[in-house]
Amino acid sequence: MSYPHLFTPLQLGGTTLPNRILMGSMHLGLEEAPDGFERMAAFYAERARGGVALIVTGGISPNRAGRPVRHGAVLENEREVTQHRLITDAVHAEGGRILVQLLHFGRYAAHADLVAPSALQAPINPLTPRELSGDEVEATVEDYVRAARLALQAGYDGVEIMGSEGYLINEFTAARTNHRDDAWGGDAGRRRRFPVEIVRRTRAALGPDAVISYRLSVLDLVPDASTQDEVLALAREVEAAGASFLNSGIGWHESRVPTIAMAVPRGAFARATAAVKAAVSVPVVASNRINTPELAEQLLADGVADLVSLARPLLADPRFAAKAQAGRPERINTCVACNQACIDHALSGRLTSCLVNPRAAHETVLSVGPATASRRIAVVGAGPAGMAFAATAARRGHQVTLFEAADTIGGQLNLARRIPGKEEFAETLRYFAGELAETGVQLRLGRAVTADELADAGFDDVVLATGVTPRVPQIPGLDHPSVVGYLEVLTGAVEAGPRVAVIGAGGIGFDVAEFLTHRPSPGDGDGAADFFARWGVDPTFRSPGALATPAGVAPHRTLYLLQRKASKVGAGLGVTTGWIHRAALQAAGVEFLSGVQYLGIDDKGLRIAENGAERVLAVDTVVICAGQEPRRELVDALRARGIEPHLIGGADVAAELDAKRAIRQGTELAATIEAIRESGRVAS
Repeated sequence: MSYPHLFTPLQLGGTTLPNRILMGSMHLGLEEAPDGFERMAAFYAERARGGVALIVTGGISPNRAGRPVRHGAVLENEREVTQHRLITDAVHAEGGRILVQLLHFGRYAAHADLVAPSALQAPINPLTPRELSGDEVEATVEDYVRAARLALQAGYDGVEIMGSEGYLINEFTAARTNHRDDAWGGDAGRRRRFPVEIVRRTRAALGPDAVISYRLSVLDLVPDASTQDEVLALAREVEAAGASFLNSGIGWHESRVPTIAMAVPRGAFARATAAVKAAVSVPVVASNRINTPELAEQLLADGVADLVSLARPLLADPRFAAKAQAGRPERINTCVACNQACIDHALSGRLTSCLVNPRAAHETVLSVGPATASRRIAVVGAGPAGMAFAATAARRGHQVTLFEAADTIGGQLNLARRIPGKEEFAETLRYFAGELAETGVQLRLGRAVTADELADAGFDDVVLATGVTPRVPQIPGLDHPSVVGYLEVLTGAVEAGPRVAVIGAGGIGFDVAEFLTHRPSPGDGDGAADFFARWGVDPTFRSPGALATPAGVAPHRTLYLLQRKASKVGAGLGVTTGWIHRAALQAAGVEFLSGVQYLGIDDKGLRIAENGAERVLAVDTVVICAGQEPRRELVDALRARGIEPHLIGGADVAAELDAKRAIRQGTELAATIEAIRESGRVAS
């Protein structure tokens, strides 16, 4: 067996887990969708079929005050039991086990009835909560117990009590948010009473065999929060109250420290979990940025934890466990922690999915079963859209030939993986290379195929995934020797000078700025230690909230990031990652300029007007990141030969370098191409 610790069984009360892989909780948005429970049943069943030992659902509130939004899901009466049965029956039919997470949003709720231990507004919420009375706190404890009983009626194997990430229970345990001086607050012991009572009464109600997970905030990562001693004291009290195991939660949603983005080193927070494991006798789960079976196995072998939590990695590949157990880790579609289709979607009210696996949470509406009729298909361009289409279409039984003018696959992903903090995209390239080979796609590298060649070959369909070309803005002096394009910089063809202006502050502009300001980690190459120093995490975890003063980074370039729009620079970046990019560049001394007019480029530098005032930026290099245009050179030539091509990815819409849209479009077209042709339409 390749991963002996990962695939060792574990006993939890009356439940035997076949391995140590737990699917962590993720809110899918399906909890509130009209057909959401049917879709969740298919989603969770596919993960159970893929070998996950134990699944935890997205959060369901124990009462109406705790729901995330006005129409948020709750579990408070028997009417809701029936719909949950759809999920538990589907998972159990696949031999799986599943817990429902009970999550009260507290002061993070986005509705008028939000409540909290104290009437303190969260910095990420415009609404101020109402303080719970003592009687209401008691009633809330009983609401958790009632929801847990209903969960067992619905067929769940138990519950997870969500006590981390800054939600209601976590708000009770931290001095930052609990200013009470009664039985539920004052000193640390009284602040711990709320979660301990919930666990104790839930265990009494459910009996000895039901699984009770407690999601413990191992590190709060906010000021005036719990110390490690307080965290460990809570862990021991929750264990004594009847928790079957402790699951690690890292960081509040309002923390200034990234916890789950691609910029976070793999397994960076595992040492904090190890301290909890040493303090209790029940099993403990490690979480956050564990995305390979090798890392999971190492954490278990090192005694850091007893289980590993994989949430987004199981969005990316529902067969993660099965592939690892079969000794085929190279075939895993690895989570790259981009957050673009999962957490960003959840926080903006859209259905969760996955950039590298657009079928995630869409299993019932995006079928990739066998094709109704096999077709001979040419795909031009082996970027994200072309690779996704080719692999999916070939797996469905189509005969696919993939042409790529370059000598390697990947397209713009080859640029993305050069950006500091985005190296994980190399995993996506590795996965697609394996998919193309395994599905029998005929790959033609170094082939700038012509329309005549495509027409003469007699393909049934031609798909253009030819990508984008950089847009050239109209600025006087654009032919000055100091002016370069982003492609030249990112490929290493040009070395930028010590003073740089980046024109365009979209995603590419930010990537170029991070590429040019990045400095390699000093010292022994400990990525977690360097990350903690840069972002201000106490490596001993003993300070309140485990925070420290961030280490300064001496800038090695003067860099300006400019945009024509008067809005905040970076406003269009990801919900959960944009602030990280802005903070990193600000720490590197980058100056953000918005509302800029570009007057010209000459030997003195870049002349601009900002708020009506002219100034000269004395720079050595001007990098143009002013957007892209779709590459459609083949379209007219194909039409002249009577072929109407399908357009996907950048060839369809050249808005930034959107791998999420590209992979989704490629997958969707591959799932339906024969039906599209039968209807006489094409995709674009």
